Amino acid sequence: MLYLFYGSDEFARSEAVAALRATLPPDMAALNSTTLEGRKLKLDVLASACEALPFLAEKRLVIVNDALKHAKAGKDRDELRAYLERVPPTCDLLFLEHDDVDKRNALFTHLKKIAQVQEFQPRSGNELLRWLNERAKGLKVRLDKAAAQRMVDFVGNDGRTLATELDKLVSYVGRGGQITTAVVDLLVQDAHEQNLFAFIDALSMRQRGAALHGVRALLAEGQAATYIMFMLARQVRILLGVQQLAAQRMRADDIAAQLKQKPFVVRKALGQARNFRADELEALHDRLVEMDHAIKTGRIQADVALEVLVIEMCGETGPRSERMPG
Repeated sequence: MLYLFYGSDEFARSEAVAALRATLPPDMAALNSTTLEGRKLKLDVLASACEALPFLAEKRLVIVNDALKHAKAGKDRDELRAYLERVPPTCDLLFLEHDDVDKRNALFTHLKKIAQVQEFQPRSGNELLRWLNERAKGLKVRLDKAAAQRMVDFVGNDGRTLATELDKLVSYVGRGGQITTAVVDLLVQDAHEQNLFAFIDALSMRQRGAALHGVRALLAEGQAATYIMFMLARQVRILLGVQQLAAQRMRADDIAAQLKQKPFVVRKALGQARNFRADELEALHDRLVEMDHAIKTGRIQADVALEVLVIEMCGETGPRSERMPG
């Protein structure tokens, strides 16, 4: 049997490969499987792997990584395509592409005719929620629809991360339990929030390059510049509150309760707050208010304002209102 698995959903691809490996006898799987790299693929090596007789099993499994990505027009590709007609029935040959493929590729066109082809793209919308629900059922728990949506809001649509977070939630509620939005809020960390933490870390350590990279990464994720400004101002207020309460020798959990924040947010903020003086945080908050006004009055674009703020904060003198463009 010939297979072609491709697409950018790494987790779904990996599960499909694992299912294919599971068709081999567990104690003989290592002896009856071979993995080759498409970048260095030689036809004689491929033929040798495919034509080796299975050992105490009905079939062998040969996996070739990224052959289509590296295959170039010419004699080698033509010979490979011709060999596909001669793969023995004792071998399952899988072409595994770790990203999307050029559908104009001659090997892709040929494999579509003779192989089992599966495309793995990230799920979204209702399809993603259904997948999460079915996975939860398989793990013997109930997942509220609102809780599934909250997981997606926090994590995004990366299958592996969602599966990991779901496993953690299942361990918390136990078999037969129910995962609610309250449980998700307690245990699942917001990926966008984590990226914002990384950005503020870079700011606090005056790492201009890393901070600029952090801003651009948040924008590339689809976060609006005005939203990043809002979240930055919110985090500055949290840092100010954490500083004040930590000075009173309050424990992290008590600070979280006082500020009505998740404990992990406060623990992270405690580390960040040590890199700022209180007057620096107050000046940063005032500067964010000025920037917000400048954006709303059209004096500066929001994404430019963010980069200006980074440059000011990572300079020697810190934020100053007279630096406002316009």
